[in-house]
Amino acid sequence: MDIAENAALVVVDVQKGFEEPDFWGARNNPGADDNIAALIDVWQGTGRPVVFVRHDSVKPGSPLRLGYEGNDFKEYVEERRGKGSGGELFLTKTVNSAFLGTPDLGAWLTAEGISQIVVAGIQTNMCAETTARMGGNLGYDVLFAYDATYTFDLEGPFGWRRSAEEIAQASAVSLHGGGFARVVTTEELVGAAGL
Repeated sequence: MDIAENAALVVVDVQKGFEEPDFWGARNNPGADDNIAALIDVWQGTGRPVVFVRHDSVKPGSPLRLGYEGNDFKEYVEERRGKGSGGELFLTKTVNSAFLGTPDLGAWLTAEGISQIVVAGIQTNMCAETTARMGGNLGYDVLFAYDATYTFDLEGPFGWRRSAEEIAQASAVSLHGGGFARVVTTEELVGAAGL
C-alpha cells in the first residue's frame, strides 16, 4: 500500500460527547482511540497534513451541540492539535460529511495538491463513512482506517436492530466492495506511512 507524501489524515468527530453511553448505547472497537492517536502521531511525525473535524450538532439534546462540553474534542486529540510539521486544517460541520463543512475541505485539499485521504474517527457508519463515500465520489483516493473508527448499536426500520460490530462491518463491506474506499487497518497505514 502506497501512502502519498502529502496524504491527508481526516480525523472525524473525535469528541467527548461520544463518551455518553446512556445517549448512544453500546459501542464496538474499544481500541479505536489508541489507533486514532497512533495515526495522528505518525501523520504529524512524517510532516503529513491532518484535518480535524468537529460536529456542531444543531439538535438541542445532542451531546455534540455547541456550548456543551461534549462538543469538545477528546483530550488526546485536543493535545495533538498544532503539533505537526505538516499542514493542519480545523473544520466544523452540522451534517455527516466533512466535505460539507466550514471551511471547505475540497477547496483546501485542492489548494494543497492533495489527492489521497485517510479517514478515521466516529462514527464508522455515519460521518466517517459519509466522508469516505463523498471523497470517493469526488475522485480522491480514499483509505478507510477501519479499526480507527467505532460506532454504536442502532435500530432501523421494521424493528431491525443491529449491533455496533455488525453495522461497522456492513459499512466496511459497502465502502470497500462498492469501490468508494480501500478499507485498511491502522497497522497497515502506520507501516506504509513510516516514521
